[in-house]
This record gives sequence, structure tokens and C-alpha cells, in this order.
Amino acid sequence: MLRKIIPDPFLIILIGTVVLASLLPARGMFAVVVSWLATLTVVLLFFFHGAKLAREQVIAGISHWRLHLAILGSTFVMFPILGLVTTWLLAGHVPGPLITGILFLAALPSTVQSAIAFVAMAHGNVGAAVASASASQMLGVVFTPLLMGLLAGTHGGGGGFSGMGEVALQILVPFVIGHLLRPWLKDWIARNKQLVSLTDRSTIVIAVYSAFSAAVLGGIWHQLPPAALAILFAVNAIILVIALAFTWGLGRACGFSREDRVALLFCGTKKSLVQGVPMARVLFPGAQAGIVVLPIMIFHQMQLMACAFIARSLGNRAGEEREAV
Repeated sequence: MLRKIIPDPFLIILIGTVVLASLLPARGMFAVVVSWLATLTVVLLFFFHGAKLAREQVIAGISHWRLHLAILGSTFVMFPILGLVTTWLLAGHVPGPLITGILFLAALPSTVQSAIAFVAMAHGNVGAAVASASASQMLGVVFTPLLMGLLAGTHGGGGGFSGMGEVALQILVPFVIGHLLRPWLKDWIARNKQLVSLTDRSTIVIAVYSAFSAAVLGGIWHQLPPAALAILFAVNAIILVIALAFTWGLGRACGFSREDRVALLFCGTKKSLVQGVPMARVLFPGAQAGIVVLPIMIFHQMQLMACAFIARSLGNRAGEEREAV
């Protein structure tokens, strides 16, 4: 029972990073070094993401196109529409960068590892989850910046098409090169999974420290009153509940099997912190990026806790049904 309420340990590290940036923000030459280090780790992150992505995972199960279309539609159509409606309702009630952050959350791709883990825990269609989550990550490299160009433009916010050049250099090019080199790198990556995982997490920590340092120097805590943070927590919870209800209902409406509905539920509602934080650093100015990443950091923990509970419940129910048969 205690494990169910303990936050993700990595979230605690991120909170510590925010506190550190608030008390000791990077300044002067140190800020320049941190910025270059953040850029380098972002390039490495997407290089390894490209190298890890097996084409077979994307191609596998492609015959089940209705399910994959439903999952990708939830990620890249339903969520952006939900983000737009939410931000229209919030306009004037929370600071502009938080509005941009909610839109950014809505435009992000799905996670891979946690989505697949929850599908397996709930006895869902793991093969379809692997294929769709992998495709979502690959498409997100292009779709997320494009969606932000469209969504942020509706609010006159930053993060539009002007950042596409940096996205190409720091995200898309390393991703493509890594994927092309996969035949020569896949064995090395398989032997060094912990090192690659460390690259993922260290990239996020450095990017968060760099972004929040700039945000603190730009007066982030004066721009974000407690009421705005409380609204953000409530909005994230509402978005998650709507997304979970929508994907489960969509699965029923499409006549999917229980296993396929489980895959749609978890792959269609997860949003990737691993891709989100580095992308935010590329797409948005330093001071703005620190605020923009707050919604995905909060949503990340909420989705882990909610989906862990749901996956356990669905898994236990499936086990009981099998025993009854």
C-alpha cells in the first residue's frame, strides 16, 4: 500500500533540481557552460532514441491499423483539441507561459516504457502497445514542433515555426542519424542499457536546471502566484480524467477487444516527460521554458499514479476472470 502513494523517485530529483535552480541559478560563464552541456545531452538523447527504435517495432502489428490510428489520433488530435479548449477557458486566469505549457503538454508524443509496462500489467495487447508507442515517439519528433507552431499561434504565444531550424539540428538530425546507425549500435546499446538510461535522465535534469535557472533570473516565482499553481494542478487532473474516459469509451465504440482497449487506454493517454523537457529547451527561450515544462512535470506524476492504480485493477480483474473460467 505504501508503494502506491510514494512519488516517482525521479520526480523527487526533479523537484530538488528546481529548488537548486531557485536557490543557486546558473549565472555568467557557468550559465553558458550549463547551456552548452544541455544542448549536448539533448543531441545525445535523441541520437540514442533513434538508435533504440527498431523498425520492426513500428511495422509490427501495422495490420491492426484501426487500433494504431485510434491511439495516434488520441495522442495527436484529441489531446491538442482538449488543450485548445482548456487554454481558451483559462485565458486571463493564469500567466501566458502556463497557457503555452498546457498546449505543449497536449502536443507531446506518448511514452514508451511506462505505457508498455502498464499494458502488460493490465494484460492488454503488448505487441500493439510496442508498435504504437514506438511510432508515437518517432512521429513526435516532427509532429510536436509542428503542432506547437499551430497551437501556440492561436494564442500568439512562442514556440511556433521559428524554432523549427533548431529542432532539426538538435532533435531531428541526431534522431535520424542514430536510427540509420542502429545496425551497428544496437548490440552496444543492448549491453549498456543503464548508461543509455542515465543519458535520458541526466538530460532532463540538466535541461530543467538550465531552464529554471533562466526562469528564476527572469522572475518566475513572481509570475506564478500560488493560485495559478493550484489551478494548474486541477487542470492537469481534469485533462487526465477526460483523456482516460475518452480512450476507454473510444475503444468500446470501435468494438475493440478488451486487450486492445487496454492498449488504447494507456498508450493514448500518456505524455512523454523524456522528450518533453529537452524539446521545450529547444523550442522556447530559457526563461519561458522553465514555466512551460511545469504542466508536463505535474502531469507525468499524475499519470503514473493514476495508471498504476488502473493497471493493477484491470490486471487483477483479468486474473479473476481467467480463474473463473
